[in-house]
Order: sequence, then structure tokens, then C-alpha cells
Amino acid sequence: MDRIGSFNHHTASNGFQNSCNRDTEFGANDRRFAFSRQASSKQWQEPSHTPISTNSDELAKPLLSRSMSSINIPPGRYFSSESNNFFGVKDNSGLVSDAFHLTFGCGLLTFSLFSIAASRSKPDHVYTYGYKRLEVLAAFTNALFLLFLSFSLAVEALHAYIQDESEHKHYLIVSAVTNLMVNLIGVWFFRNYARINLVYRKAEDMNYHSICLHVLADSIRSAGLILASWFLSLGVQNAEVLCLGLVSVAVFMIVIPLFRATGGVLLQMVPPSIPTSALSKCLRQITSLEDVLEVTQARFWELVPGQVVGSLSLTIKKGTDNRQTLEFVHGVYHELGILELTVQIEDA
Repeated sequence: MDRIGSFNHHTASNGFQNSCNRDTEFGANDRRFAFSRQASSKQWQEPSHTPISTNSDELAKPLLSRSMSSINIPPGRYFSSESNNFFGVKDNSGLVSDAFHLTFGCGLLTFSLFSIAASRSKPDHVYTYGYKRLEVLAAFTNALFLLFLSFSLAVEALHAYIQDESEHKHYLIVSAVTNLMVNLIGVWFFRNYARINLVYRKAEDMNYHSICLHVLADSIRSAGLILASWFLSLGVQNAEVLCLGLVSVAVFMIVIPLFRATGGVLLQMVPPSIPTSALSKCLRQITSLEDVLEVTQARFWELVPGQVVGSLSLTIKKGTDNRQTLEFVHGVYHELGILELTVQIEDA
């Protein structure tokens, strides 16, 4: 009976397998079915080669954790403290900022000294007016840099107020003291141009004044950093904010007259030494002449400080003597200090 039961059970299982093979169209000896079974069995039987850490702290703390909308990278895994100190990204940000500031400042002062020598070149067929305006350009560049310095100091003061921390550490005091001593020597050399509202009689005056204001602004900045560090050591709250804010305002106030004067020369503005009422009076005197019908294109500008250039066009009656009219026009404007005047005459 046992053999008969086992035979019937084996026969029934073979029949069920044959029916499944017919339904799925896979035979018992089908290679595709055998390969799929071997591959699936290998996937379950092959052990994983990924190393498993035995440190419970590393398992508990993820490599990158996100909290308060920021990604926290565990320290010491990718960047060392030595590399941060080398590039000055973390600890020496104030020192790198001072290094960039001094580099640009020295470059601008070098350009100012170069313009003194280059402006002495004679006019040629390309630059018919000569190279005197190069010193005006150097003075304008210094003024623009000092305005940027004032803005950057205001931004540093605002950052220190918001973050409630100082970007200028105590080890920067050595740099500030050194800069102050060197800049004071420069102020002593250019002490004759230390006045804020200086009357420019030549292009050299404008350039020398810009150099003096440059070293003076650097001196004020260094003194402000030293004073802020001293106040911080005494425990004064927001000392850096107060000192940098005052330095920013002081630098802006001393450089804005130079910026206006150099910008006016480069934009060919009417010279401030000649009042507009005087120019209007000259035009009325010229139009009052019997032979003059109209005065047009009256333009006056300052090539460099102390050298005013003018041009105008006259429409006169046909057949009149032009010499007397030209002598009268030149005489009127020469009294105002306009020596280089071009007059164009057209007959009606």
C-alpha cells in the first residue's frame, strides 16, 4: 500500500509539472528556464562584499545630515584645518581681505606715479592734445577706489552688526599698525596737498592730491581698526561697528570733492572757476554787435586744470569785416581766462 501511495503521489506531481510546462511553453530540458533559475539562485547565494562598520556612533550618525535648512558635513573627513588656514577661507578671511586691498592700493599708486612721467610726453598725431589728462584719469581712478573702500567698510560694519562678531581678529593689529606707520610717512611727503578742498591750478596738483588722499584714507582705516580692537579688548559692545562706520563716513567725505572735480574734467564740464553768469554776459555782448546775427554752439570746457578751451560759431552779415568781430570776441573771452578759443564765422 505504501508503494502504491507513493507511486500515485509521484505520478500526480509529474502530471502537474507537465501541465505547467505545457501552459508556460517551457520544457523540462529548456535551457532558458534553467539559466534563469541559476541566475536567481546565485543572486541569493552570493555574499555581499560591502564592509560593515562596527562603530555604533558611525552607524547612528549619517554622513550627511540635514537640519535647520543646512547640510552639516562631519569635520575631519574631507578638509583639514590646515588647508582652511592655508587658503584663508575660514580663519584668515580678514587677512586675505586686507591683502587684496593693499594689492589694489599699491597698483593704483604705481599707476599715479607712472602717469606723472607719461604726461610729460609731447603731443603727437594720435593724441593731439598731449598726455596731460593722464594724470586726471589717475586721480579719478584713485577717487573711485576710495569710494569703493568707503562702501566696503560700511558693508563690513553692517556684517559685524548682523553676525555679532568681528572679522578683524587681534592678529591683524600687527598689519594695521604697520600700514599706519607707512601711510603716515606718505602723508608727510604729500602734506602740501592734504587739504580736502584744494584749488587745482595744474594737472599735477590733482594727481598729487589723489595720492595724498589715498594714503590718508588708508591711515584712517588702520587707525579705526586699531581703535576697534582696543575697544573690543575692553569689552565694549559693537565697537567695530561704530569705528568702521565712522571711518566709512570720513573716507567718503574727504574723497567726494576730488571725485566731482575729476569727473567734471573728464566729462568736459564748464570750468567751476568761470561762473555761468560771466559766460552769459559775454554772449550778450557779442550778440549786441550790429554785424552779428546769431551765436551758436558756444562750448567751453577744461582740458586739464588751468587750461580752458572754447569754441563757438557766429553768423554775421554778408560783406562785413570779420577781423574786427574776431578781435572783439577773443578780447571778451580772454578776460575770463579762456586763451584757446576757436571761432567759426558763417555769412548769412
